[in-house]
Amino acid sequence: MKQQSFFESSQLNNPLASRLRPRTLSEYAGQHHLLDEGKVLRQLIDQDQVPSMIFWGPPGVGKTTLARIIAGKTQAHFIDFSAVTSGIKEIKDVMNRAEQSRMLGDKTILFIDEIHRFNKAQQDAFLPFVERGSIILIGATTENPSFEINSALLSRCKVFVLNALETPELAELLRGAITDPRGFGGQDIAITDDMLHMIAAFANGDARVALNTLEMVVLNAVRDGDKTTVTNEIIEQCINRKSLLYDKNGEEHYNLISALHKSMRNSDADAAIYWLARMLEAGEDPLYIARRVTRFASEDIGMADSRALEVAIAAYQACHFIGMPECSVHLTHAVTYMALAPKSNALDAAYMSARGDAQKMLAEPVPLHLRNAPTRLMADLGYGEGYQYAHDTADKLTDMTCLPESLAGRRYYIPTREGREARVRERMEQIEKWRREHE
Repeated sequence: MKQQSFFESSQLNNPLASRLRPRTLSEYAGQHHLLDEGKVLRQLIDQDQVPSMIFWGPPGVGKTTLARIIAGKTQAHFIDFSAVTSGIKEIKDVMNRAEQSRMLGDKTILFIDEIHRFNKAQQDAFLPFVERGSIILIGATTENPSFEINSALLSRCKVFVLNALETPELAELLRGAITDPRGFGGQDIAITDDMLHMIAAFANGDARVALNTLEMVVLNAVRDGDKTTVTNEIIEQCINRKSLLYDKNGEEHYNLISALHKSMRNSDADAAIYWLARMLEAGEDPLYIARRVTRFASEDIGMADSRALEVAIAAYQACHFIGMPECSVHLTHAVTYMALAPKSNALDAAYMSARGDAQKMLAEPVPLHLRNAPTRLMADLGYGEGYQYAHDTADKLTDMTCLPESLAGRRYYIPTREGREARVRERMEQIEKWRREHE
């Protein structure tokens, strides 16, 4: 049996997230839009043409790790700098060392975590060194660089947006941690894919949270000789969530979203809130629910209360800004509003009816009077001839037809008398009456 070195054993005492820090791009999880073959950042790395840049993204998506991989790939000196603890003096010391390395033909990558925490004077201190090429500056920030980074420095950096990791990507990362020798490889650990998926969903896109949670779960698991067994109870304790019956890719996923949608349609606020809680506590992506609520706002409420769409969009933005668990109250606000709002499916019915005609009559020409005539030839062909500008009339109405001739008189939108749609119906009846009188 091979005896572990002091270095190896001390490494195993490091946190799991630290031990499993990717060393190459092939080990790196996520960010396919930047790092897949042929993508811009991947080409810059492969060609050793890395510019100064800013990585903008949420915590735990691999900003520091990617900077380290780039440094290794380009054979550059790597200096890890914290914007929280460093001042102007430290910046100048580091810059002078980097300048000396440049004179010897060596590259220096200066990685600055939380670069948005530097004030204007600190950020300005980097400018001459970035311009001379003394350093390749890689800054990481969770804040919008447009607002937090000086324009002079930002203009000299390429901004790359790193996305939160998807739940399947995190689940795959956790599976690797179980088998990787740097992680729990070599140990007999019994943990199901469903459990790994629960941890991944709980992490909400943050790889560090996912790995730290897995480590806590394994350390608290049941041991029987050399075998370690993770139970649902351990998972629940470590992530403080119930082990609910839920498969985000299976039937129960669709059953629950259907239950939420139909409860809102039936104006049952209590049931809607319950099904919402079932989904969130089982680890559903809050943005998925927010998207479905947004669809509901127009499909089942529509013009009966147009504010429903505003509430749904606001809830989606809130979920995007702050995530779980805080955004649960915003989704509760939204589904309650939807449940209690007056209902109308007139917009959905209107589109489906129009779609049927559009699919059967895709080649219907646009009437000449509705076409623009930007050239003399088009004007000579009658484009725009007979167009009536409604703003020039006293009633802001004309008797001009806007449908193709073959569809003249067709009605798609038939408003109900529910909520504010009753006023819409009255307005449409007024318009129809005016047109009949002016035929």
